[in-house]
Amino acid sequence: MADTSAIPDNIPRPELGPNDTIPVPAKVYNGELVPAHTEEYTWVHAPMPPAMRRRYEEWTRLRNAVYVCYPYARKAGIIVNDINSKLALLNSDGDRKAYIQSREKELKKEFTAPLEQLSIYQGKILMKLINRQTGNNCYNIIKEYKGGFTARFYQTVAFFFSSSLKQPYDPKGDDQAIEVIVEEVERMYHG
Repeated sequence: MADTSAIPDNIPRPELGPNDTIPVPAKVYNGELVPAHTEEYTWVHAPMPPAMRRRYEEWTRLRNAVYVCYPYARKAGIIVNDINSKLALLNSDGDRKAYIQSREKELKKEFTAPLEQLSIYQGKILMKLINRQTGNNCYNIIKEYKGGFTARFYQTVAFFFSSSLKQPYDPKGDDQAIEVIVEEVERMYHG
């Protein structure tokens, strides 16, 4: 027999017959005890408003760009740190220049083809990610290794593509979305 102690005293109790053996949930409705059943969730799909659709498309574009560029930025961070550690051991400018040129040839062989396939948007994201990985913007990296004239030349080229080699990386500000995606990618890499 079902527990009826939770039913208020002013509500009439159900009359149970000899075959009433299956208890069912009940609710008090308009002063009467009625069987009640909870339906499963029903998902309603509505078309996205245009503003939300644009935000979703921008997020997807950014996410795809980070997924494509992040492996290159990670490798760039490792390479820049390696080059800096080797350059710290070299004393003469001639040795430093020869080492940089030898590494430049290796890097061109390895990265020229895949980086030429990047879109302008992906290139902008790559510059931000390199700044994140190395702590230096691309302008300063080029200036350190190749000189100020070369850095200014590439800065001018970037300007014509509505970009800048000097763009900062602010994980708590403008680049918060990039940081969220990078953390997602790092969880995939590191479990």
